[in-house]
Amino acid sequence: MPQTSRKKQSAERGKALEILRGTFGFADFRPHQGEIVQTLIDGGDAIAVMPTGGGKSLCYQIPSIARPGTGVVVSPLIALMKDQVDALRQYGVAAAFLNSSMSYSQRRNTEDALIAGKLDLLYVAPEGLIGGGMLETLANIEVALFAIDEAHCVSRWGHDFRPEYLGLSVLAEKFPSVPRVALTATADEMTRREIAGQLGLRNAEMHIVGYDRPNIRYMISERPDARRALLDFIEEKHPSESGIVYCMSRKGVEKTAEWLSSKKLDAIPYHAGMTKEEREKNHNRFLREEGVIVVATVAFGMGIDKPDVRFVAHLNLPKNIESYYQETGRAGRDGLPASAWMSYGLQDLMMQIQMVDNSEADESFKRVERSKINSLLGLCETAGCRRRSLLGYFGEEYGKSCGNCDNCLNPPETWDGTVAAQKALACVYRTGEMFGVNYLIDVLLGKDTERIKSFHHDKLKVYGVGTEIDAMEWRSVIRQLVAAGALAVKTDGYGGLRLTEKGGAVMRGKESISFRKMPERKVSPAKAKKPPRVSKADISEGDMPLFHKLRELRSRIAKEQNVPPYVVFHDSTLAAMAKEKPADLVQMSFISGVGHAKLDKYGEQFLKVVKESA
Repeated sequence: MPQTSRKKQSAERGKALEILRGTFGFADFRPHQGEIVQTLIDGGDAIAVMPTGGGKSLCYQIPSIARPGTGVVVSPLIALMKDQVDALRQYGVAAAFLNSSMSYSQRRNTEDALIAGKLDLLYVAPEGLIGGGMLETLANIEVALFAIDEAHCVSRWGHDFRPEYLGLSVLAEKFPSVPRVALTATADEMTRREIAGQLGLRNAEMHIVGYDRPNIRYMISERPDARRALLDFIEEKHPSESGIVYCMSRKGVEKTAEWLSSKKLDAIPYHAGMTKEEREKNHNRFLREEGVIVVATVAFGMGIDKPDVRFVAHLNLPKNIESYYQETGRAGRDGLPASAWMSYGLQDLMMQIQMVDNSEADESFKRVERSKINSLLGLCETAGCRRRSLLGYFGEEYGKSCGNCDNCLNPPETWDGTVAAQKALACVYRTGEMFGVNYLIDVLLGKDTERIKSFHHDKLKVYGVGTEIDAMEWRSVIRQLVAAGALAVKTDGYGGLRLTEKGGAVMRGKESISFRKMPERKVSPAKAKKPPRVSKADISEGDMPLFHKLRELRSRIAKEQNVPPYVVFHDSTLAAMAKEKPADLVQMSFISGVGHAKLDKYGEQFLKVVKESA
């Protein structure tokens, strides 16, 4: 390599660290960040699979600032672009976006700034990049790099396929010398191969940081009253904190939001059936106000930048583990403790399988989707470490127990369920392998119904043999038989159950089986409303008053500027201020997340609060 090129690369490497520390206020790169940044600065391509909150944005933001020209970021959701740009501008970065929400004059001003070389970063939607002459505009300016965010959307096998992403393959043809990076938090081996192939990144460096989110506590169970259990969870673990609650249907969203509101929680709905104005209003409230809970279908949340979401709850089974991981990953992006809570039932499983079976996809795709649903059910029903099971699905070994999931903190008891399993399996077999869960339980319990009599199933030996346990426990037994692969949901669209080869072996006594005991059903006493708090393990009670004063100042500044509070400073930065209590601006400049621009804008105000508190 010529001496001048070496000097240039060395200078650019030094500049990357200077940007990290001076602009963004972070002392060092996280694992893989530095390597990805350097690859792009050197003009190479990369694929980055990094957990949500792992710092994907810095991987393309720093090279975009360090390299000549403008970094072009492809983002699938235009609703998030303004917040991303607002956050960058707070750091003093020249950033803008182009999307369909802009007026003609706004768009023209942004395009003029782009052509004049005044932008470090430009955010565009995939359809906006490919159409409308944008490629021709970019061909006439200097482009620093292309960053394709949420790159799993390019995969037909992925959980969030978007056809418009396929058109991004044109970037390799039209801009062969411009470095490109594809980023995602969720991509198994099949999806990674498709990202590389569809985007022309076959020679790109692959960086798989890992899927573990150690700050998230996973909690999964089936409960008879899911809404009451959700309320108890929020009041006990996350009072007055922001969270997302996912429901399968729009009706479920509306009813759950209304019910939580009736319990004095600040809960708002979000789903595709609402008007655009209603969705935008609620989306903005969630981003800009403290302690708001949004109840939503999966139409909400992809790529959301709000770092202080303290919990994500599911009232229904998600589509698959990829969806579950992506959705729960919206909690705790700031690295502080957060929760992923889920309550589910066998009916959820039936609905997910029926949606797959009734889709117009080919049979090979349906087989893959059914397999993914079964893997998710296995995660729900495991008696072992949730984190180990979750990471194992993505091919990542986790040898020890995590100590931060419900099963590790309160190991479930198990019982020998062979006899109960044989009764349930025999009931499925004797009734012709054509009925669903509720009917089978009625037969096991010996219910006197007209439907049972019409099929003469009250004459069977299995009729009434299961009265030693109740309907809820039989539901758990059947669900665990499905999870164990002893029963399978039929693909006829009616939700009937059939025996598998393993189920036949258990029924004939050739295999034994154990089940996890159902948790005790408790009625929680009413809880007093607790004051807002930060989920931070190492901030002392003595520092909490200062932390809340810093938050109040942040809220006032955010309202004045009409930006989300976290755009000013993250909770983790305020917690560090409360703990370290900087005596002057020099000491404050060493707080993680305080860069030069924010120090100039806000340093004196926050320092004053710290000094007054001291």
